[in-house]
Amino acid sequence: MLKNISFIFLFICASVSAQLQSPAEFLGYEIGTEFSRHADVVRYFEHVAANSDMVTYDTYGKTNERRPLTYAVVTSAQNMSNIDQIRRDNLKNIGLENGSANPQTAIVWLSYNVHGNEASSTEAAMSTLYKLITEKQAWLQNTVVIIDPCVNPDGRDRYANWYNQVKATPYNKKQAAAEHNEPWPGGRPNHYLFDLNRDWAWATQVETQQRLTIYNQWMPHIHVDFHEQGINEPYYFAPAAEPYHEIITPFQRTFQTKIGKNHARYFDQEGWLFFTRERFDLLYPSYGDTYPMFMGAIGMTYEQAGHGRAGLGIDTDEGYELTLVDRVAHHTTTGLSTIEMGSQNAAQLNSEFKKFFQNDNLKYKSYVVKGNPDKIDALTKLLQKHNIKYGFKSSGTVSGYSYSTNGQASMNAANALVVSTNQPKGKMIKVLFEPNAQLEEPLTYDITAWSIPHAYGLDAVASTSLVSADKELSTYNINNVASPNGAGYISRWNSMYDAQFLAELLTEDIRVRFSEKDLKFGGTDFKKGSLVITKSDNRNNPDFHQKVVEIANKHNRQLYTSPTSFGDTRTDFGSPDVKLINNQRIAVLRGKGTSSLNYGAIWHFFETQLHYPITSIDTDAFRPSVLAGFDVLILPSGWYSSLSSESTMDDIKAWVRRGGKIIAIGGANNVFANKDGFDLKTNKTDDVSEEDSKGNLTPYDQRERESVKDFITGSIYKIKLDPTHPMAFGYDDTYYSLKLGSTSYSFLENGFNVGYIEEPTSVSGFSGDNAKAKLKNSMVFGEARVGSGSVIYMVDDVLFRSFWENGKLLMVNSIFFVNNNKFTL
Repeated sequence: MLKNISFIFLFICASVSAQLQSPAEFLGYEIGTEFSRHADVVRYFEHVAANSDMVTYDTYGKTNERRPLTYAVVTSAQNMSNIDQIRRDNLKNIGLENGSANPQTAIVWLSYNVHGNEASSTEAAMSTLYKLITEKQAWLQNTVVIIDPCVNPDGRDRYANWYNQVKATPYNKKQAAAEHNEPWPGGRPNHYLFDLNRDWAWATQVETQQRLTIYNQWMPHIHVDFHEQGINEPYYFAPAAEPYHEIITPFQRTFQTKIGKNHARYFDQEGWLFFTRERFDLLYPSYGDTYPMFMGAIGMTYEQAGHGRAGLGIDTDEGYELTLVDRVAHHTTTGLSTIEMGSQNAAQLNSEFKKFFQNDNLKYKSYVVKGNPDKIDALTKLLQKHNIKYGFKSSGTVSGYSYSTNGQASMNAANALVVSTNQPKGKMIKVLFEPNAQLEEPLTYDITAWSIPHAYGLDAVASTSLVSADKELSTYNINNVASPNGAGYISRWNSMYDAQFLAELLTEDIRVRFSEKDLKFGGTDFKKGSLVITKSDNRNNPDFHQKVVEIANKHNRQLYTSPTSFGDTRTDFGSPDVKLINNQRIAVLRGKGTSSLNYGAIWHFFETQLHYPITSIDTDAFRPSVLAGFDVLILPSGWYSSLSSESTMDDIKAWVRRGGKIIAIGGANNVFANKDGFDLKTNKTDDVSEEDSKGNLTPYDQRERESVKDFITGSIYKIKLDPTHPMAFGYDDTYYSLKLGSTSYSFLENGFNVGYIEEPTSVSGFSGDNAKAKLKNSMVFGEARVGSGSVIYMVDDVLFRSFWENGKLLMVNSIFFVNNNKFTL
């Protein structure tokens, strides 16, 4: 027996090269005494992989700023020689690959630094890797560890480079020091200022899209997302807080506790404080703990005190210094403890993982979805990102829960999309299509509604019976043909695909009109908003016909060629109601006072989806005089004290009167609320309850609980639309809006109430009674004329996290259709 142990020891030692260096030896400083640049982290992982046969290191993609996205696979040398079979056996075990297998190897995935300024975790990734292969090799005999050392390299380098530039030497631990106060937008988000920890399910960002490809090839049993929180909190680890989504199994709950108790053992030995079961719940599906949880893993968030304020060291409010060395030690400890628990429970993790993917007990067996083909196509692209199978139904009727009626109904299912739960990822399908998530606890960390049919503007029925998908959707490429002898072309207006077509026409200097009335040409009907591209408007463009057809074919848009501009009804091509679309010059405010997340969503939308140019202007540099060069000003949600002076508002109003257009989103509407010259008034609550009139007598320990009656935590509301207004072209008279708060404005007195609520109807998510009542008779989307120009009010964010697909056309309509006068000086 002794001889066998000696052999194993020698085998393990041989797996690590004598040239292997510790992080300190390689980098030239002790981990935690400096912030490492991302490039240096990459170099260290490359060094380890080159000097250990227990580590491979690969690139899975690039960020927007061209930094590599990387991951290391760490396991015993013996496992490494058979690594692809281990991976495939795991997929076979849960039905994602054909064949049978009985794997006994645990797969643990550690994700670091999803928020760029929560930077201790990438330092800990290097420490964890080194300790794992030099001190904890025994765990790797039955465990594969995947380490993503930096999920958000762009954000991390934004933070680390800033900190390295401004810090004192030696560092200054006083909270007031410059090195503890990041400038806007901070290092938290990625290049486009998205919060990547809320993008797992929606996969709108390149980092997420590329990571999911690798994640789905491995499907780990345990996934940890390393974070940081405020400087005065110690350390948080699992088990998580309520609410738990109902899909989470008893084993997942129990194993979270098991891991947490193992962490506690190490922390207690060192005298380190921690907390569990508070704040960080498991409901919203797009986090780095919930998404893996709904994919069968033990998903967890670990939160270390620090965040972007802490730097290399900071004095906390409790009178002690929190150092980066401390933060790295804590994250290294929980990372290793997690791997230890995976190794000790490898067999059980595999068996329970298999059980999770057996979906016989789900209430709804199929989700049957109908609507605009472009929106169906956009939804299928989301399903493909998660390797979720779908099909189409040729004919028949399906009954079940109707998303449009919020009750039982039937739907003609001919050519409908069918997504059924009788597949391995059935539980994730249930979560994504959730009509209304069950809430055991209303106090949550994020939104409580995200229902896919409402987000994509589609009708759907959830059926308790399995619906057969008996046909393939016919895919075809439209091949329009130029018609030089025709009067022009007409294209329908229904989706973002149509918007992208319009944007390219405009950027290619093709002149386009849109109709404010229904049209009929050659016996074919076209609804309001349809694009009219005439030979007359483009007579000076010799390539007009060829270019229009080329762009239409590229975007797969069907053109109707009209031989005449004389309409079947009273509306001809030259009608005053068929208006020229101006090539709008758009300015967007960014910087101090704006929501970086909302600005980022706007920036991302125009650059990567609509593909139409904008000019971003910093709030510190903004002066009303710069507006002379623009037609549209977009104000992201924010707090615009710099615009509140009387002279500034007078100058802005003068610009609008001359034909300028302002689009105010979310909190930016407060700039105009109750101000002279702007038709926007906050809703007043008529009645004050007897209890409130006495003052707040709620006991101290019930205050938080009582406060939920004033909250709307990401709830979906059914609102009425005026589809005759250009802002709502392409929609019918109903829109499902994701409402993030209870801010409420009265109906516009003189302007156009395009989207509004009379009696508040929440169809999904949590709304407190008081908050819901405030929404009665409120404007959600509106336009108010000011002279020749307009102010467009968007109380709800139609670009929220870029996943609320059905709202995006409201933004495009506001830019190009609403009061599209040419700005005049």
